[in-house]
Amino acid sequence: MSLRGIGFLFQCYLVLAAAMYFDLGEQQQKCIIEEIPEGMLVTGYFLLEPWEMNALSHSPHLGVTVTIRDPNHEVLMSKRYGKFSKFTFTSHASGQHYLCFQTNSTRFSVFAGERLKLHLDVQMGEHSIDPVPDKTKDNMKNLENSLRHLVDQMIFITRQQEYQREKEEVFRQIGENTNSKVLWWAMVQTSVLLTVGFWQMKRLKDFFIAKKLV
Repeated sequence: MSLRGIGFLFQCYLVLAAAMYFDLGEQQQKCIIEEIPEGMLVTGYFLLEPWEMNALSHSPHLGVTVTIRDPNHEVLMSKRYGKFSKFTFTSHASGQHYLCFQTNSTRFSVFAGERLKLHLDVQMGEHSIDPVPDKTKDNMKNLENSLRHLVDQMIFITRQQEYQREKEEVFRQIGENTNSKVLWWAMVQTSVLLTVGFWQMKRLKDFFIAKKLV
């Protein structure tokens, strides 16, 4: 393996060291939901390993199938990977995206009962965890990379703010619609109560007149 490949694996292991993990049975699929703005580049790193490190794996060539669905449940990406890899996709609409992971196994489901652990780290926007240092003294190149990274982070923050404003507008509209419906319902209830009250008073008045009590 080249030095660039070793550097990439080492950096990915550092990323996954602080990532979340969850159990994933053999031939089992689990999904997580991420709120992603439109036009956002999403990068994910994952590592699949036995739940108990001392246990002997019965599927040494086990891998992961990654399926990404947009808010309309349309498949954006579906691809098979090995036990340790990286995936990227770009969102086409704002909203909840479904990131689904399923282990690949050729064993019959009757024998596929191995318990596995999937480490996962999802990053949004341009993240320059690469480049691999080339031990050069070109300060201008390093400064250019830092500025490019800062610009990418600013774009990511701007898109996140725009997405949050869109959500706030949707929630505000829902709140206004709910308040309007509550007001109309209160008016309808008041009208019904007044109508029933006047009708009962008229019925009582007619009853008293018929009995010559008034």
